[in-house]
Amino acid sequence: MSSTSIWLMIIGVSLVSLLPRILPVVLFSRYEFPELLKRWLSFVAPAVLGALTALSVLAPEGDIDISIYNKYFWAFIPTLLVAIKTKSLFYSLLVGIVIMALLHNFV
Repeated sequence: MSSTSIWLMIIGVSLVSLLPRILPVVLFSRYEFPELLKRWLSFVAPAVLGALTALSVLAPEGDIDISIYNKYFWAFIPTLLVAIKTKSLFYSLLVGIVIMALLHNFV
């Protein structure tokens, strides 16, 4: 593979990745949206994040696993409690990583 084709691939992948993010901002930044639409859109990101989290915790292997053997569920509980109590991303990640490491290595 030549260096020209590698650079073309890098540029192509960059454009495909960046255009869907930048194009809406460029097109819609001039308009003022109704307050109801702004409010509705403010719930989209938390809803998507919640759905992805639920899928990762409840179906880590692709099938729903609601059992006492689901390590992801047991790591999620203290992580959620720390997140609610501290509202700190750092402490939440730290607790989640430590609990998951302990569960993975000792259980």
